[in-house]
Amino acid sequence: MDLSNLKPAKGSVRTNKRLGRGEGSGSGGTASRGHKGAKSRSGYSKKVGFEGGQMPLQRRVPKFGFKNPNRVVYSGINLDTIQKLVMIIK
Repeated sequence: MDLSNLKPAKGSVRTNKRLGRGEGSGSGGTASRGHKGAKSRSGYSKKVGFEGGQMPLQRRVPKFGFKNPNRVVYSGINLDTIQKLVMIIK
């Protein structure tokens, strides 16, 4: 053992930084969030689909027409098919 391969005892060194615990900790004050703006404040959560002020895709894509949720879909039938069915019943 020499000075080149010394390591601290296991569990004695923290790997994660504790933010916002005073100026002496080195990450107090703004706690690495920068100055001002929504992201620096507590309770910030970005809206789904938010694109940083750019018009969101959902609003850029053209929308047209009306989708009726109660639409009844009819299928066409030819007269010769009806005629064949009438012949089978007789």
